[in-house]
Amino acid sequence: MAKILITGGTGYIGSHTAVEIFNAGHQYIIVDNLSNSSIDVISGIEKITGVKPIFFNIDLKDKTLTEQFFNSHSDIDSVIHFAAYKAVGESVQEPLKYYENNLLSLINVLENIKLHKIKSIVFSSSCTVYGQPNKLPVTEQSPILKADSPYGNTKQISEEIIQDFIKSNNGNCKAVSLRYFNPVGAHESAEIGELPLGTPNNLVPFITQTAAGIRAELKIFGNDYNTPDGTAVRDYIHVVDIAKAHVAAINRLLNHHNKSDFEVFNLGTGKGNSVLEIVKTFEAVTGIKLNYRITERRPGDVEQIWANTDKANIELNWKTQTSIGESLLTAWIREKKYRRI
Repeated sequence: MAKILITGGTGYIGSHTAVEIFNAGHQYIIVDNLSNSSIDVISGIEKITGVKPIFFNIDLKDKTLTEQFFNSHSDIDSVIHFAAYKAVGESVQEPLKYYENNLLSLINVLENIKLHKIKSIVFSSSCTVYGQPNKLPVTEQSPILKADSPYGNTKQISEEIIQDFIKSNNGNCKAVSLRYFNPVGAHESAEIGELPLGTPNNLVPFITQTAAGIRAELKIFGNDYNTPDGTAVRDYIHVVDIAKAHVAAINRLLNHHNKSDFEVFNLGTGKGNSVLEIVKTFEAVTGIKLNYRITERRPGDVEQIWANTDKANIELNWKTQTSIGESLLTAWIREKKYRRI
């Protein structure tokens, strides 16, 4: 049994990963500043696992508070680092906010990893590091093109920071960067799921909130892309499948099965779906007709991207289990439970 620090652990992917880390038999501690999540998530995790998570409300941008936390928890074996702002559109409008938060928090965590001789870190990266690929599907060897948003750029820079850190640390720490595509859905219990504060930036919570009557309409950003139906194409993957990949990455590092000190894996389904396909699939699995409207393109969005997941399938012995229809249905069940519909 290992002790894992999960930064950003009350967030969407972090909370589901906490559940899977528990299911795998590890201990974990959650650190989050609740800037884009709710303390109620802790109760949701407790209802699923039967054990209340150890939780600390800490802003990892604060160097002193971060040091104090690590000094008090010197027995941490590995870190899964989620804590970051993640909205593409907002990052275009407020780039400095994203650079400050996403980079400073990572640097403070890495400094304490070195100080306390923590052996490994799993980094929450993103397919945005690839920009708009010239060739699809993208593999881990695909070129890292100029990011289309400050958010994407923070992920590129973060990976570079981690690589430099690993090189400088003389083999004392190893890292895995998981570049995942578009997480959707919710835990089968519906106790946790995607619940953004304020206006959603991702497609599926906008869909479920529109279906629930919270939003008057769903805006689809652009229908003039060079795709089969003109709407943007993404690789939508169930959040629990992503969470399980983090467990696989942690076990790989703990058991010293990594083949290099810094490894990268794509996490996706290997299939692209357009925005309109997602809308139509949601309508089919729920029986609800959505009120949607085509609007102008959103700054920072890439046209189309989906993953080649062969490396993760083989090296991590991991693959997606949940269909897009099932994923969307879990998202709707979670929305209904939360809204008491």
